[in-house]
Amino acid sequence: MTTEQEQALQLATEAGHILLENGAEISRVEETMTRIASAYGVEEESFFVLSNGIIATGQHYARAEFIPIKGTQLAKVVEVNQLSRDVTAGECVKPMPVETLGQRILAIRTMPGKVWWEMTLGIALGVSSFSILFGGSLVDAAATLVAGVLLGLFMTFVSPHLSRLVGNVAGGLAGGICCIPLYRMSMHLAGLPQLHLANMIIGTIIALVPGVPFTNGMRDLANEDYIAGTTRLTDAFLAFLCIALGVALAFIIDGVATGGIVQLGAPVKDPVAAHWAIQVVAAFVGTVGFSALFGAPRRYYLYCGLAGMAGWAVYLLVAAGHSVVGAAFFAALTVAAISHVMAKLCRCPVTVFLICGIIPLVPGGGIFWTAYYIVTEQLRMAAATGFVALKVTIAIAGGIILASGIINKCRLNSLIR
Repeated sequence: MTTEQEQALQLATEAGHILLENGAEISRVEETMTRIASAYGVEEESFFVLSNGIIATGQHYARAEFIPIKGTQLAKVVEVNQLSRDVTAGECVKPMPVETLGQRILAIRTMPGKVWWEMTLGIALGVSSFSILFGGSLVDAAATLVAGVLLGLFMTFVSPHLSRLVGNVAGGLAGGICCIPLYRMSMHLAGLPQLHLANMIIGTIIALVPGVPFTNGMRDLANEDYIAGTTRLTDAFLAFLCIALGVALAFIIDGVATGGIVQLGAPVKDPVAAHWAIQVVAAFVGTVGFSALFGAPRRYYLYCGLAGMAGWAVYLLVAAGHSVVGAAFFAALTVAAISHVMAKLCRCPVTVFLICGIIPLVPGGGIFWTAYYIVTEQLRMAAATGFVALKVTIAIAGGIILASGIINKCRLNSLIR
């Protein structure tokens, strides 16, 4: 192996590192590394990628890396994907000098994330819009916007310094603490409109849900990578539990401070905000907001919003005459299919549109109500609500897996990646 080939193999591993830590699925990481190494004539290369590590070997070369999970920046996934295309542009064209490849990879690695105000604004708009999707009124959305700004600041400046488990618990606690005082103010101050606490918290905690490991876990299973898929889904499930624990702690702390836990009635839906036009607009705005949270390139915000809006429109249509489980399945199938089409049109990784577009379907209501029923010792209701949330989660997974499986069988991968 020549010096240039060894450098190319090292840089291919670095590119895989960037992809894996920023939300790419396993198959994309392996394909990108292989594509870069092959372009420089590396022979007998072998890459084994796990959900948090890469093992790369070649002739007289071996390297193993542990890759901790960090905040997702989909813009870096897009840039590495484009770099791999540039390296292999034309079979008869000599690839770029390995020094240039190294400079571009370094530039991608050091790309700054979203500025704090864009992240905060995106989170605030996202949670405010999603409170409407889960039954809240326009007034609830306005109050959730305020809570979203506070949560956005917390997620931007505090969460990065915490471990993932502690960060999820703290995020759920922060979301509850931001919403409960606003609700109590509406209850006790004359002239303020009545707020619905459940809808506010449900919208707020959506910003915390592990959309990246959940979605990529489904895609890894669809690609028959069962180890990575199971690992990522376990990680997502654990994050759900931590968020629920944080929300439960918020209710307990408030109950201790005020002499009693807030008593909530059955879930409600505001008749005005439930109109289909308001719903689809809220889905669009919310998805665009969370596109900033996931670090998607700004030029793709519109496409991400359209994917989320289309999925929610299908959900509303199917849920009107069938169960929410069936609605979640067909909506996820729609988002996955549209994401693949958009990826082909934009020459962009499917991951960008799928991760953002699937977020409106995540059962945030199930997470909240399960946590609340446990805190108030309504264990039968907690079990029933948690089971429904689990069925919805499985339905979403089934929709993603089916769409990905059909596309894989039709041999469209090379066109859409």
